[in-house]
Amino acid sequence: MADLDKALATQLANIEKRTGKSIAELTQLVQASALVKHGELVALLKSSLGMGHGDANTIVHLARSDTASPVAMAADPGQCLNELYTDKKAALKPVHQKLLAEMSQFGDYETAPKKTYISYRRAKQFCMIGPATNTAVEIGLNVKDLPLSERLKVMPAGQMCNYKIRLADVAEVDAELVAWLKAAYEAAA
Repeated sequence: MADLDKALATQLANIEKRTGKSIAELTQLVQASALVKHGELVALLKSSLGMGHGDANTIVHLARSDTASPVAMAADPGQCLNELYTDKKAALKPVHQKLLAEMSQFGDYETAPKKTYISYRRAKQFCMIGPATNTAVEIGLNVKDLPLSERLKVMPAGQMCNYKIRLADVAEVDAELVAWLKAAYEAAA
C-alpha cells in the first residue's frame, strides 16, 4: 500500500504542476459544481482544465471521498467497474466480476485503473481486463509459452501483452481460462 500512496502523491503533485491549481482548489471546484454524477464531474475537469481522464477521475474521487485515505477511493474496484461498464457495456460487467472472483483465489495483487481497462499487477502487470466492444470483454495476459488454443490470440513482440482473449459471457470463464490467468499471475511475482 505504501507504493500506492507514493504513486498517488506523485500523481497529485503532477496534477498541480499541469493545472497550476492546488489540490484543495481542484476539489473545491468539484464540490462547488451543481453536477452530481461522477462521470459528469470528470468531464467537467477534462473540458474546463484540459485534464486527462485518470487525473480528473482521481480529483473527483478525492473531492467526494469521506475517507482519510484517497488511495482506497481512487482504486475502488467497484467504482472502476461501474465506470467501465456503462450503457451498452453494462451487460459485460458480470464477466469482469467473475474473472475477479477467480483471481481473488490466487493471492494478493494491485489494481491500477486506466481509462479503458483495469491493470492487475504483482511485481509487474500480469493481466489487463476491460470492455473491448459493447459485446466483448478483452483480457490481455503477460505470460510466455501458453499452450496454443483457438481462444488465445498471440500478440506480436513489443506489445503490452503476450496474449489476448475475448469473452462475451460468464460461462466462458472456465478452468482453461483460469489456468492461463494463474500462470500469468505466477509469472509476475
